[in-house]
Amino acid sequence: MRNKKNDIKVVAASVRGALHEHKDLPCQDCFKHVRGKNFVAVVSDGAGSAKYGKIGAKIACETLCDILKNGDFSQAKDLVCKAVKSAREKLMRHRFNRLKNEAGIADFAATIVGIVHHGKQGLFFHIGDGAAIAIRDGNYTDFVASRPENGSFACETFFYTQQAWQENLRFTPFECAQTIFLMSDGLTSFSFANDFREIEKGFIAPIDRFLSEEKTRAKAIRALANTLNTPKAQRINPDDKTLVWAKVN
Repeated sequence: MRNKKNDIKVVAASVRGALHEHKDLPCQDCFKHVRGKNFVAVVSDGAGSAKYGKIGAKIACETLCDILKNGDFSQAKDLVCKAVKSAREKLMRHRFNRLKNEAGIADFAATIVGIVHHGKQGLFFHIGDGAAIAIRDGNYTDFVASRPENGSFACETFFYTQQAWQENLRFTPFECAQTIFLMSDGLTSFSFANDFREIEKGFIAPIDRFLSEEKTRAKAIRALANTLNTPKAQRINPDDKTLVWAKVN
């Protein structure tokens, strides 16, 4: 949970949504975090309508982490683009892609929200819904957010498997953050006010305080998963729910 060399504490959990549980389908969210020269964390939400969305999400997380962890932070935007292109190429060659071309990767559709962090500098990268928050000095009014982006309809979003992925790739830089939240779409309604301009402190603050104080990794992960999986949370939003929390000291 804690990387002593770089003094970054990370707790993450992913739970299956009530809708997938009812249909006896697996959780299609995926997350990964690594530390090399940079700290990198990624959350990817496989589209419910995509046959292999979970695979697309897993490949996105693994590829972005592998390419970004030891890259030059000053070139982070280019490296993110390189990683997404690499993930798409992997999907084109994947054994479940019967067409073995770009059209075939639609079956692996997934969103991406992630962070690459070095020293006091951070960069969010984002395609589609889900969200990311960087909070400074424990002040929940002083934050930078990468908010969800949807299409013309509320249920429509963007995926890294789409042809126009570069047009929908967003970058949000920040600095001097102490707390980072990455989340899939199943948690955005809990984390922000309706207009997405303010953090929902009743959800974010208790999680931040508890995870900051809890020293046992297993207890922290279990408590976070239980919070995401309460009956009330599943009733409010039946989607899969993933949260990655990081404390930078």
